[in-house]
Amino acid sequence: IERGEGIVLEGAQSALLDLDFGTYPYVTSSHPTSAGALIGSGLPPQVIDDVIGVAKAYATRVGSGPFPTEVPGEAGERLQRLGGEFGATTGRPRRCGWLDFVLLRYAARINGFTSLALTKVDVLAGLAEVPVCVEYRLPDGSRLYDRPPTAAEDFRSVEPVYETLPGWPEFTDRLRSRLAQEGAAALPRELRGFIEYVGHASGIPVQYVTYGPERGATVHLDRRRGARGLRSGLVPWSH
Repeated sequence: IERGEGIVLEGAQSALLDLDFGTYPYVTSSHPTSAGALIGSGLPPQVIDDVIGVAKAYATRVGSGPFPTEVPGEAGERLQRLGGEFGATTGRPRRCGWLDFVLLRYAARINGFTSLALTKVDVLAGLAEVPVCVEYRLPDGSRLYDRPPTAAEDFRSVEPVYETLPGWPEFTDRLRSRLAQEGAAALPRELRGFIEYVGHASGIPVQYVTYGPERGATVHLDRRRGARGLRSGLVPWSH
């Protein structure tokens, strides 16, 4: 850093497992946040230029704990199977659900995301519709927009409020070839709309989109334009 060279700090697990800011008591023993990366590396905060939040196009959770957008039954198992949602070491299956903007906004706030990397959009390909959670409704009628309830028992009682977005087509060999050659211009219209929606709903521009585990299965977007960089791909959505 003193020589003017750049480095990347990469962390495992997720912000919602953070010992202090996660969904206690269903947390880990460390701090998998941007601040935790500084603690672990010994670097001061002012050296950080960018914090890229990595978020799947859907949600997952390992083990017990509140999961408002969890998809039960065959649909959840489909996400699990197509996404390869099994622990790399233990083989433990991950619970799967729809993208939760309440938690994404919260993660963005406590980490200071400057952009997003939206991963695994290929797992949702072929669905007619893709629900996303935009807020929580509590039993007393109040709503939460950008943070989960403090107590786990309250978290279990929230009702997710969904909006439904149009699905996008499968990633055929032809589409993958076009994406490799043309980049963002080859993204299906419906997927472009989904990406734009994620940027607007989270308040964080999407900089990267991945559609497979291969190194080359990544589309780079112009972060300076934010979600507006995909304006031509906007498609309608509904509650």
